[in-house]
Amino acid sequence: MLTFIRRTWFTLTGSSTMAKIKHNNPLDTIDEIIQDATDEGLLHLHADDKEFEGRYISLKGRKLLQFGTTSYLGLGHDPRLKQAAIEAIKNYGTQFPLSKTYISHPLYSQLETLIEEIYKAPIIITKNSTLGHLAVIPTAVRDNDAIILDHQVHWSVQNAAQILKTRDVPVRMIRHNDLNMLEHQIKCLKDKVNKIWYMADGVYSMYGDYAPFEALDELCTKYPQLHLYYDDVHGMGWKGPHGGGAILDHYKEIPDHILVFGTLSKTFGASGAVLICPDKELHRKIKNYGGPLTFSAQLEPASVGAAIAAAKIHLSDEIYTRQFQLQERIQYFNKLLKTSDLLLVHSNDSPVFFIGTGTPATGYYLVRKLMQHGFFVNLGLYPAVPVKNTGVRITISSKNKKKDILRLFTALESIYPEAIEKTGTSLGAVKSAFGLKKSGERVVKTGNFKVELFRSIDKISESEWDGRFKGNGIFDYNGVRLLEDSFKGNPKPEENWDFYYIRLLDNNKPVLLSFFTGVLWKNDMLLPEYVSQKVERIRAEDYYYQTSRVLCMGSLVSEGDHLWVDREYSGSEKLLEVFLKTVENIKDKIQAEAIVLRDFDHDSNFEALIKKSGYIPMEMPDSCIHKLHWEKDDFKSILSKRNRRHLKNDILKYQDLIKIKHAEVLTPIDLEQAYKLYQQVKDQNLALNTFYYPYKFFETLNTNKNWEFLVVYHPANVDELIGVMFNYRNGNTYIPALVGLNYRFNQEFALYRQLLFATLKAAKTGGFEKVELGFSANFEKQKLGAELNHKLAFIQMDDNYKMEALQAL
Repeated sequence: MLTFIRRTWFTLTGSSTMAKIKHNNPLDTIDEIIQDATDEGLLHLHADDKEFEGRYISLKGRKLLQFGTTSYLGLGHDPRLKQAAIEAIKNYGTQFPLSKTYISHPLYSQLETLIEEIYKAPIIITKNSTLGHLAVIPTAVRDNDAIILDHQVHWSVQNAAQILKTRDVPVRMIRHNDLNMLEHQIKCLKDKVNKIWYMADGVYSMYGDYAPFEALDELCTKYPQLHLYYDDVHGMGWKGPHGGGAILDHYKEIPDHILVFGTLSKTFGASGAVLICPDKELHRKIKNYGGPLTFSAQLEPASVGAAIAAAKIHLSDEIYTRQFQLQERIQYFNKLLKTSDLLLVHSNDSPVFFIGTGTPATGYYLVRKLMQHGFFVNLGLYPAVPVKNTGVRITISSKNKKKDILRLFTALESIYPEAIEKTGTSLGAVKSAFGLKKSGERVVKTGNFKVELFRSIDKISESEWDGRFKGNGIFDYNGVRLLEDSFKGNPKPEENWDFYYIRLLDNNKPVLLSFFTGVLWKNDMLLPEYVSQKVERIRAEDYYYQTSRVLCMGSLVSEGDHLWVDREYSGSEKLLEVFLKTVENIKDKIQAEAIVLRDFDHDSNFEALIKKSGYIPMEMPDSCIHKLHWEKDDFKSILSKRNRRHLKNDILKYQDLIKIKHAEVLTPIDLEQAYKLYQQVKDQNLALNTFYYPYKFFETLNTNKNWEFLVVYHPANVDELIGVMFNYRNGNTYIPALVGLNYRFNQEFALYRQLLFATLKAAKTGGFEKVELGFSANFEKQKLGAELNHKLAFIQMDDNYKMEALQAL
């Protein structure tokens, strides 16, 4: 979704038709978040038990009550399963390294017979559910079908579905359990495809809630094209006839239009996974060829032996006794939770409980304290849940005694409010983060700080503002005043911005100053071009598809350090807390879906604190700065031998073909042409995909004394403008903020390269100290001596849905 902000620096590199942008890699973001939790001592832990019995787990010599297992019935410690695994190893060895397509080891047929008896349907055993989805989905879904993913369906299903995009199979995503969205997508697809596969979990792994089975059945009746694909690995064993899971519990017999994946691990107690496929012809095709099914090794004899023992238990009446005993524990914990203020995100009869904490900082504190009090629980964090929906995932198993559950509950009641208070949040704010309460104004405990909030730059003196921001981007006092005048009173919502200026004082001394804009963004703004190409095709019919209201530090036109903090306070946690709470109140007031904080150095004192407050860190595209450390007529001296050749062959060679002129003001006709050239570049460069700036912005900057223009006319037609650079003068800094090009002549005259070189010369002639060249086409700029500038942004979103829906396209 909303990756990060940038100054709009639309450029063309050589004859390329796309801006060259370094996009943020989502895996880097995930890595950083996971590493933070690891550094907190909460992930990548190693148990140090000599043996397991299920009730306890040991960490660093401390015995903790186990509330994080998915072995809900405790069968993984059953002596019958252990003995069966031992016998299988004795008889058949530790492995059977052959593809099942050739031959299965002797225990397989017995296991398959037993599992089929549970489901009364054809089944296929797979190594695990992740490999199973990779095997089944590409075979089950044909080229003329479509896929609709529930937002919270397990990652392994989403990952397998992405393979189908290479075959041009439509892949869509809906909000979690949103049946109106699902029906809308069905209506959009039903005349274009054969089958429509909706993929969901039977029981969801984070919150423990269910798919809406009855409502989905109604949709299947209404739309016969609709087929259902369920991952029910968290529903098996503890629920359903013979432990067949939540899906079997609902249907009693799986219909032909439904595929179900269950597990032989977790509650089942062994290892592996199982596909239930009532359609015999489809079952035959999948068994014959299904990627990992064909080319991967089969389950080890020990796993199959243990699974056979587990299947026999499931087929006996013992399974119902075990289900009842577990359900007693689940209901006991539910009963306790109802008497407290603990925020249980979803109440049901599953063994999965999620206590919401909101920010990662609160989640870290709570999990760490629970460990200190003798409990092992799981931290639920991004990307499994949105970053502001962090929480504690607690699972109940038959190994937990009621007194253990009571002890955990008592500890939670004591530590939960402490965690909220110590991390500067509130129960109301946490409820609001999970949509369980309408967000109201946050009470900001300001301490010694005074917060001032203004809607116009007029409320701040020019000397104070420029004392902090002069020479920084296009947002000195004059620049921000121009933005305010340009982005109001326009006909389209994306052309009208809300401005907010935040000043914090300590004993009447300003210690923090910043500004934000509330604006409509395209969610794919900085995603790869191929994503924006797909989205723009949809926008041809639905203009505001995948757009969001965002509260952004700075603006969509500016780049630079938009946050000034007095050096004395650069590490103040309280100052940052007050600032962020103020920003979040603005966000709630304007009903924005996300906050973007941007242009931070990698070693910023605030980085760790911002992340713990519920923000995702993301790399901004590298920007370029050219420091004019060369004599007026000796530009070549700063270049390498290779770059001198570039200057000679790719720029100077073309200088005599055109003339680049300087203009303080454009004529009305030239301004209209310049705007069209800007639109040409914007249309061609989806790597930076925004709405058009309004024409009013260009009219306003054309009359502003700080703006000037470098213009190029066609040599054969002096009235035809074919290139323009819009340059801003801010103190000792020169900023080429926008460019417009006629692509038909770019290669012939090397337009972009010539304008870039002319900009550097104009800045040197004007006595400026540096040129802020912005994002994109960095290779071109580096060849002329520019230096890369690495910056971070931080994003807080209401949820991940829009981002993940874009990735699913």
